[in-house]
Amino acid sequence: MTDSAIRELEISRLSTQEKDFDTRLEALLAWEGVSDSAVQQRVDEIIAAVKARGDAALVDYSNRFDRMSVSSMTELTLGPERLREAFDNLPREQRDALAAAAERIRTYHQRQKPESWHYTEADGSVLGQQVTPLDRAGIYVPGGKAAYPSSVLMNAIPAHVAGVREIVMVVPTPDGVLNELVLAAAHLAGVDHVFTIGGAQAVAALAYGTETVPRVDKVVGPGNIYVATAKRAVFGQVGIDMIAGPSEILVVSDGETDPEWLAMDLFSQAEHDEDAQAMLVSWNAKHLAAVEAAMARLLPTMEREAIIRTSLRERGALILCDDRNEAVTLINRIAPEHLELSLEDPGSLLPEIRHAGAIFMGRYTAEALGDYCAGPNHVLPTSGTARFSSPLGVYDFQKRSSIIHCSPEGASSLGETASVLARGESLTAHARSAEYRLRK
Repeated sequence: MTDSAIRELEISRLSTQEKDFDTRLEALLAWEGVSDSAVQQRVDEIIAAVKARGDAALVDYSNRFDRMSVSSMTELTLGPERLREAFDNLPREQRDALAAAAERIRTYHQRQKPESWHYTEADGSVLGQQVTPLDRAGIYVPGGKAAYPSSVLMNAIPAHVAGVREIVMVVPTPDGVLNELVLAAAHLAGVDHVFTIGGAQAVAALAYGTETVPRVDKVVGPGNIYVATAKRAVFGQVGIDMIAGPSEILVVSDGETDPEWLAMDLFSQAEHDEDAQAMLVSWNAKHLAAVEAAMARLLPTMEREAIIRTSLRERGALILCDDRNEAVTLINRIAPEHLELSLEDPGSLLPEIRHAGAIFMGRYTAEALGDYCAGPNHVLPTSGTARFSSPLGVYDFQKRSSIIHCSPEGASSLGETASVLARGESLTAHARSAEYRLRK
């Protein structure tokens, strides 16, 4: 591979020793996912139409945006028997792989279930917390450029494990084309209802309900800019999981991992879309060059070469740092969605890592395994939000209620404290309500 051939790969090359490193890194990390005014206005119009016209609006939008030709929501509704049929008719290899992934995801999430608890104080008062599932959850599954059965499993299985009574899935089907893998995944994940609608209109239907689509308590799942804008607009009416940005991967390598492995790991995220971000950090300059050469060599063999090339050119980076400590500093600064620690001893870094969505440990743990079948959820915080957000999980489909049960003695003791504080806030009714229960 000649230097000229390698240079055909356009990707930012950064060094922490460069004076403009901070500026260049911030420019690469910058991502503005806020809709422009035109998108916001269109979404507002769609939500208003669905609220006002219900099913009729959903039918109209499906015919217009998804090139359908339907006259009622009956034609956009799939029942459990259709989902079962999709699963039964899959090729054996696909059916087994889907079932294996579903079982691993379910097993992992069952360990997340929090339990209700309480304790009794000396005076007999009982304090605690009651954990209860949501009544109904809405799952948005993309269905435009690609179909994602893995997204069905990752969103619906935690809801099912949490004890959600009813799971409603929406998935657009442009030109009326159904993806059998997506429907089979819905069967395995315990989805109750499927409506073949998408876009902002589907989010609005889940949030407000129509004659056919039941109103849910929370909407989860990824989508395009119209879906993200609609989720932001209906938040408060319903809960949402997050406003997700483009997919990201940050690989940290000690220089001993096969360069072709790392090249493909970077490609695995860059192929999602042109805005995806793939970055490699190492303190070994020769290793960075070897990975770069491997990327240039392998890129022409990729089916999604054009998307990968654009992603690497616009948002990708090869970063040379001084040592492991500086690599950790970069990890916590970037707060990546996916973090690969391609190291001999990844555990040595783990205690210092504060911000990352999912951490893939060691040379053999490709991020792609987490996307499909490792078990942990692949719905992860993006765009630096791992600083304050967590992966989707069972806890996202449950809520907690505080339990307070005072004994007569406890009511009297607490009442004295509450009375003083309430009168300090000039809230006399609060004070007197507590004082009525004081023991004379």
